[in-house]
Amino acid sequence: MIHHVSIAAENPHHVAKVLAELMNGTAYPFPGGIADSFMAVSGDDHGTMIEVYPATVTLEPGTGDDQVVPGTAVAPAYTPFHVLLSVPLDQAAVQAIGDREGWRTRLFGRGAPGQPPFFHVIEVWLENRLMIEVATPDMVADYTNLIRRDKLDALFAGHPAA
Repeated sequence: MIHHVSIAAENPHHVAKVLAELMNGTAYPFPGGIADSFMAVSGDDHGTMIEVYPATVTLEPGTGDDQVVPGTAVAPAYTPFHVLLSVPLDQAAVQAIGDREGWRTRLFGRGAPGQPPFFHVIEVWLENRLMIEVATPDMVADYTNLIRRDKLDALFAGHPAA
């Protein structure tokens, strides 16, 4: 189970507040020693949390026995990272938040082109540069029903494993 992830944003405080709103949680300053960093905490039983760092912050390995250290880099326009976030809100509420923020927010089906979708998500493009997939309570069951070993084994029977 993934309990938390970190992302970068141009306005980490604002993005953390919006993520907390989507999760019906709370945004807090991040106590990890990286300036202008925040965390959106859901308050659920899993400890779901998203750390939001400034866009130019990197996480780099420490030297010797030192833990991770922050670095700096030029922020990319887009990244291949995304996360699927289950939220307690309905589709209309998620869309309203995205619309209010001026962020691209659209419902899409996921699956093979030309085939019925396996499940649906709402793409929410934070600051119109980083995608998170949002699953409302009525969407998450299709996803969790698909991402099981027995279902995936049957779906990919005969395909070479990676």
